[in-house]
Amino acid sequence: MQIREGPARRQAPSAAGALRSPLSAMMLAMFATMASFYVAGRLWQDAQNRVYLIKELDRRTGQGQSAISVDDTLKVVACRQQGKRLASLEMELAAAKHEGFVGKYTPETNGTHSGKKPLVVIGIMTSFGRKNYRDAVRKSWLPTGSMLKKLEEEKGIVVRFVVGRSANRGDTFDREIDDENRSTKDFLILDDHIESDEELPKKTKSFFANAANTFDAAFYAKVNDDIYINVDTLSAMLETHWDKPRVYIGCMKSGEVFSDSTHKWYEPDWWKFGDGKSYFRHASSEMFVISRAIAQFISINKSVLRTYAHDDVSVGSWMIGLAVKHVNEAKLCCSSWPSGAMCSAL
Repeated sequence: MQIREGPARRQAPSAAGALRSPLSAMMLAMFATMASFYVAGRLWQDAQNRVYLIKELDRRTGQGQSAISVDDTLKVVACRQQGKRLASLEMELAAAKHEGFVGKYTPETNGTHSGKKPLVVIGIMTSFGRKNYRDAVRKSWLPTGSMLKKLEEEKGIVVRFVVGRSANRGDTFDREIDDENRSTKDFLILDDHIESDEELPKKTKSFFANAANTFDAAFYAKVNDDIYINVDTLSAMLETHWDKPRVYIGCMKSGEVFSDSTHKWYEPDWWKFGDGKSYFRHASSEMFVISRAIAQFISINKSVLRTYAHDDVSVGSWMIGLAVKHVNEAKLCCSSWPSGAMCSAL
């Protein structure tokens, strides 16, 4: 009889298979643990980033604590306050000098300047190619050589021709001015200014700033190089203004603001002067005087002082916001030749 074979029996797992199963489970557990650490780490890092971003946002918007300590913040504020106070003290010091806290130029000195402090520094605005005008000034009212020095020492009147530098530094124009100055020694050369007719307002600002830093004078005057000055009359007039620490003296005027670009006196910023298109009161450009406190103010703030198309309007605009005494001095109306005039057109 033939015996049928039954279905084959399944073999029992080998010893190797039995070992692989626990090993796989262990590796899976390790992998799961490492994944858990990784996820936890990322969550912690994201949380830290959110905290940093919130702090940074608070710092920039001013809602949170400052990035610097309270002490450091107070030091910064104190430094800023000291800077403002220093500028204020410089103006107050200049005012105090005018009021007699230092030796000053008075009629009792019998017309002589006993100290080193000048009474007035007169800046004559000139430019390249105007040597004939400068020579005319020297022949008419401005002494030369030793007499110029005597005017400074005895009467406290310093006079300088004011000119900038050429756009092409060191060219023929610059060399001619340097040669002339070596001979006459009567120039104040503005190395920080490029000479240009269109930049006269900036030149006037630069003159007052440089003059205030160079000469410790009581007054500073700006005059054109085609104007004659009676220095004795000017000196006598200035003596009457010692009691005014912030004074602005000149032939005060106003006038139309021209918006036509083809006009000689065109003002690009005409729209700023309102519908009436009229300038505020200001001293004529031919000649005007400011006291030391004002000159120091210009020196300190020259980088932010706005200039307009004309230098007289520019200076007048700076005076509007200051506690300045405006003096309308008819004797400084050089073109009209008033009685007892201190100046006249050459």
